Amino acid sequence: MPEKGINEVSRSIRELYEKGMTAFQRQNLDYAITLFNQILQTEPGFYDCREALRATQIKKATSQGGFFKRMFGSASSSSSLAKGQLMTRNQPLEAIKVAEQILNSDPNNVSAHKFLAEAALLADLPRTAVLSLEIAFKNSPQDRDIALALGQALARTGQVERAEKILAELQRVHPQDQEISQALKNFSANRTLVEGGYEALSGGAGSYRDILKDKEEAVSLEQEQREMKGDDVTQRLLQEAAARLAAEPGNTKLLRRMAQLHMERREYDAALRYYQQITEREGGNDPSLDKEIAATKLRQFDQRLEKLDPTAPVFEKQKQELLREKREFQLRECQTRVERYPNDLAIRFELGQLYFEMGKLSEAIQEFQQAQKNPHIRIQALRGLGESFARRGMPDLAVRTFQNALKEKVVFDDEKKELIYLLGCTLEQMGKREEAVEQFKLIYEIDISYRDVAARIDAYYGSR
Repeated sequence: MPEKGINEVSRSIRELYEKGMTAFQRQNLDYAITLFNQILQTEPGFYDCREALRATQIKKATSQGGFFKRMFGSASSSSSLAKGQLMTRNQPLEAIKVAEQILNSDPNNVSAHKFLAEAALLADLPRTAVLSLEIAFKNSPQDRDIALALGQALARTGQVERAEKILAELQRVHPQDQEISQALKNFSANRTLVEGGYEALSGGAGSYRDILKDKEEAVSLEQEQREMKGDDVTQRLLQEAAARLAAEPGNTKLLRRMAQLHMERREYDAALRYYQQITEREGGNDPSLDKEIAATKLRQFDQRLEKLDPTAPVFEKQKQELLREKREFQLRECQTRVERYPNDLAIRFELGQLYFEMGKLSEAIQEFQQAQKNPHIRIQALRGLGESFARRGMPDLAVRTFQNALKEKVVFDDEKKELIYLLGCTLEQMGKREEAVEQFKLIYEIDISYRDVAARIDAYYGSR
């Protein structure tokens, strides 16, 4: 059973999913969990919904007190665990449902995640397996079986490099473990087969000539992927791609490569011609392609700006006019993509950022509120929403929004530092200096060099 994204499920399922995300946003977590489970009964391979369900379960447990919930649910979950484990082999989809019942009240239950992952792999749902194994691994990083299962599941999803890193670290802890050693060897061998073309050869579908051809292409791709290419290398890559395109005129991957290479040579008109050919062939229903086309046109604006004569009397006027045209194009193009792909919340986030930069705060708030329904960009959207509230003179709403974002941000990385910093600045603007300083201290204890936190802390203690 293949896993599906939001654009691969039926309209009725998408509408139900949107209702679930709205309930999640409004803190109606029990209703969201009910809706997400209902969807997964019908579409167990709907990965976006599975991910949203997991986020909701964790949020509910965090808000209600995880330890109490685990203690309360332990008696009932033990019988469910036994039931689910028995069903894993013969009824993997039913076993997954049982696991979700446990996770509804105890989302960090390692045993439930383990048999859910096993069942998911048997049902050909590797990303679902990885989702559970990541949580189990986070809660039990020393568990050898979980780490081994995670590595193998990651490899199934194509994340071989990360799988090898996890197993390499596991081998360091268990140097004599033959199963770990063999798994690492298998990953290495499989990667060699795929990258070298030997897999097709062993199955009778390839030839040694194919392997040599793939090796030559690998060299070209390696050169193509370097951050800095000499003009001669880019020209050679263009010639090679053009020769292949002459033999395969309908190959959209080659058309895209030609466009990207022309982009690197700053030949934007040529790049757009190739993008236009792709659009004509594919019918213009690719959000990533639309974004590449927009980026190319924006670079045309930058190129025109570079060509202006800074010594000319009308330089500043021409510059401001071009910048205005660029902003108007950027906004208009993004609005068009939102209309074309209304369910793509990442584009709504992009539009919200544009509105924010242009000072259109009401419009920005509306787009960020929509974008936060996407679990992948929820924290970024909450940050944008908080900043919009603050700039609009609604500091109390900004504080609450930053606090909500921080509740969901576990890792203390730069994103979390920025959220804490913004929260501190907003509290300071409200006259709550002591509360603001407590936020700045959280960053100061970890990273004294972050923005102007050191100066703020020094000023606070100096004033005392």
